[in-house]
Amino acid sequence: MSEPVKVEILDREFMVAAPPEEREGLMASARQLDARMREVRDTGKVVGIDRIAIMAALNITHEMLQAQASASTASDAGERIGRLSERLEAYLAEANGGDGPTDRG
Repeated sequence: MSEPVKVEILDREFMVAAPPEEREGLMASARQLDARMREVRDTGKVVGIDRIAIMAALNITHEMLQAQASASTASDAGERIGRLSERLEAYLAEANGGDGPTDRG
């Protein structure tokens, strides 16, 4: 069951419903959002809480998408390395008469 949780963002309090097991994550998210909105506000280039919130959300979302793309690229590379390793092991097994890979060191 959700319980109300008080979070503070840019010196404003908000009540947000969250299950008890998600409370810490919600509070950490609120602290992160507060920090990012303060960064945007402190640049002096963006005025108004709505615009500050949108710029912070865009920055956070952009970073999240970059991280996802990077993780996907790393995963793809890992899969390619795995396939190459399998091919190499199969080649070595064939070269050794089917006995499996051996150390040729």
